[in-house]
This record gives sequence, C-alpha cells and structure tokens, in this order.
Amino acid sequence: MTPENFVRANTQQLAPPLTPEITLHLAHEIVPIWRATEEELAAQGIPPPFWAFAWAGGQALARYVLDHPETVARKRVLDFGAGSGLAAIAAAKAGATHVQACDIDPFAAAAMAVNAAANHVDLAITTDGLLGQDLGWDTVLIADMCYEKSLSARVEAWMRDLAQRGALVLIGDPQRTYFPKTGLALLAQYEVQTTRELEDREIRRTGVYRVLPASAP
Repeated sequence: MTPENFVRANTQQLAPPLTPEITLHLAHEIVPIWRATEEELAAQGIPPPFWAFAWAGGQALARYVLDHPETVARKRVLDFGAGSGLAAIAAAKAGATHVQACDIDPFAAAAMAVNAAANHVDLAITTDGLLGQDLGWDTVLIADMCYEKSLSARVEAWMRDLAQRGALVLIGDPQRTYFPKTGLALLAQYEVQTTRELEDREIRRTGVYRVLPASAP
C-alpha cells in the first residue's frame, strides 16, 4: 500500500475545531490508526502517525495565520515539521507566494499532498531535513516541536538564527516540556479543543509566539 493510499484508508476528512475553513484527512479514532501503522510499518521503522492529528500548536498557529494574513501574504513561507500540513495550508490560503512544507516522515508528506488537494492549494512538499538551513524564507512556521530535549535545543538555536537575519519566525505551542522559557513575544492565545487520548486534558491553552533574534555576541 502506498503512503497516500494508507492515509486515505485510515482517515476521514474533518475540520479541526479551531480552523473550520480547513479540512484535513485525520484519524477519527486514535487507537486503530496507531495499530495499523505498527502492523504495516514497524518493519520499516516508520514513526507513529503524528500527521493524522491536528495538534494544539498547529491549530493555534493556523488560526493566527488565517486571522493575520499579513504575516504570510506575498511571502515565501516554510512550515517546518509540518505533519498534516495544517499551518502550511493556512499560509497558502492567506496569500503566501510560495509555501514549503517540510517533514521527514514520508507518510506525513503523503498526508500533506492529500490535504493540499482537498483544500485546493499548492504546497512544495519535502522530506529533506532542513533543520539548520536557511533558504531565504520570509516567514517560518513551527508548531508542537518542543517535546524532546536535544531536538528542541537544535530547533531553538536555528529559529533564533533565522530571526536574527530578519525572518519572521512564529511558533505555536501549548508550552510543552522543552518549550523555550525566554526570547519569545506572545502574540495570541487560544483555547484549543483536543482529546485526552492525545493530551492530558480536553482543552489546552495554546500560544502563538514570535521568536526574537539571538543576542549579538
């Protein structure tokens, strides 16, 4: 089964609670798709299907972009660790000139392609590891990436370098374990509906922040 067929077979078209104008192929029930992924893909070492859920940070970031199109309109945008592509799709709908959506999981890339088609937008989808690179994006969107210590540290350093050279770097996060404690400007907060199967509560207060440039040496 191809990644695209796997996505279609294990999801339904649903609108995330905070972004009703966007529909995504999402898991309606969490356990079955997790088991399907383990059964079909464990031998290949494919990671769990994070792309099948609209996480709190991604919903908040997409909502902010849709409500503040000036952050992406007529700009080159990167959605890093894009998962389902929710924030990337929001950027495209808000008038971005070019949207690159990056996720190293090939099944996430397939989900993004399916979701982009469902929303009638164009995304430049890549599974290349862009962490640490700078391809001249005007705006960089990052959501729900602060869950693992070493990765979070690398992402934070990269975000600050991008902000230092003038990119607008926006992060959506419900303050997960390794969320940066300083160097961010809060732009908006949302009460995001989620599920106890994914999170530790049914509503997560989630912020959208602008990453401030790294301090000059």
